[in-house]
Amino acid sequence: MKVLVPVKRVIDYNVKVRVKSDGSGVDLNNVKMSMNPFDEIAVEEAIRLKEAGKVEEVIAVSIGVKQAQETLRTALAMGADRAILVVAADDVHQDIEPLAVAKILKGVVEQEQPGLVLCGKQAIDNDMNATGQMLAALLGWSQATFASKVEIEGDKARVTREVDGGLQTIAVAMPAVVTVDLRLNEPRYASLPNIMKAKKKPLDEKTAEDYGVDVSPRLEIVGTTEPAARKAGVMVGSVDELVDKLKNEAGVI
Repeated sequence: MKVLVPVKRVIDYNVKVRVKSDGSGVDLNNVKMSMNPFDEIAVEEAIRLKEAGKVEEVIAVSIGVKQAQETLRTALAMGADRAILVVAADDVHQDIEPLAVAKILKGVVEQEQPGLVLCGKQAIDNDMNATGQMLAALLGWSQATFASKVEIEGDKARVTREVDGGLQTIAVAMPAVVTVDLRLNEPRYASLPNIMKAKKKPLDEKTAEDYGVDVSPRLEIVGTTEPAARKAGVMVGSVDELVDKLKNEAGVI
């Protein structure tokens, strides 16, 4: 069985994001980029399934700009067998929207015929949390979201997922789309020998036109602003004063 793992190139989670002076978006000039952390967990889980003998091949795919090759090489260095880069934009500031990504992934799935698609539950740049669900709908496949544990049992995937009330365990028929959460695993670091080997692993390059998908944005960014600065706290002299401020200033009671 093949496993397909979509990965996205995003601003590194350790970097403080800067907004452009004109408010048109986020400044990406000279900013460190890396693999979306949720996607990294998905890659790790796919590799673990292969090591357990449940999977024969792990394919990483990224949709965006040519620079996403670096992200795919990271996935290959972790242990993915091959990669597919779909070049869908020339400008690093252009974010391909979830529906377009899902349509392209549908085309990749139809060509590669994987038994499972493992993807991060969301990207840390736009927090859409939509691509996995859209892909499952387009394919007509089973889906399980927010997975904290994944087990392959024959033609079913047993998924423990995080819900508001705790944990829920479900069984979904394969093929399936599973989106993963933070507590699923701890991704490995790529060793230097594996980084060198990754340079020789196959990385195919395609375009959105190859899959007949229009990636023109449907959403328009009206403005981007920094979060409001948090006000300093104040000391109160009594419980009565505290209650008064909570009621009349904060408006929480």
